[in-house]
Amino acid sequence: MSSNPYQDKAGAFAAGLMLQAAWPLLAVAACLLAAPVIGLAAAPQVTPLSAAAWLVAAAAALATLAFTALILFDALLFRLMASHDSEVSGGGAVDDLLARMRLKPTPAETRSLDQRIAGTRRLLTKQRIAFAVFAAASLMAALL
Repeated sequence: MSSNPYQDKAGAFAAGLMLQAAWPLLAVAACLLAAPVIGLAAAPQVTPLSAAAWLVAAAAALATLAFTALILFDALLFRLMASHDSEVSGGGAVDDLLARMRLKPTPAETRSLDQRIAGTRRLLTKQRIAFAVFAAASLMAALL
């Protein structure tokens, strides 16, 4: 930890994002590896409802993976912010990088660290919802 509370907060949030990205990724990968075995065991019992549940589970798995990729990207952006001494210079570096990558236009005003964290937390909520839909649809498909 550094003596700068801004760097500590940005670095700790980035580390937390890495964990939040890892567990759904591992769970989805484990389910994808188990899917052929479940499919072979349940093949004689396939119903239209279970087939639809598998399709919903697959779509939710893809959404979970997409949100996970965005969260990993955000974690890297927070690491970039933490590498700067001040919130303004760190936020400016992120805004400059996003503008050079043509992902976002350069804003008129740099957002604060708390505003950026709030935006990423909304993304985490979307990831968790997608993962919950994936888990529920997978369980429903396996039990039908």
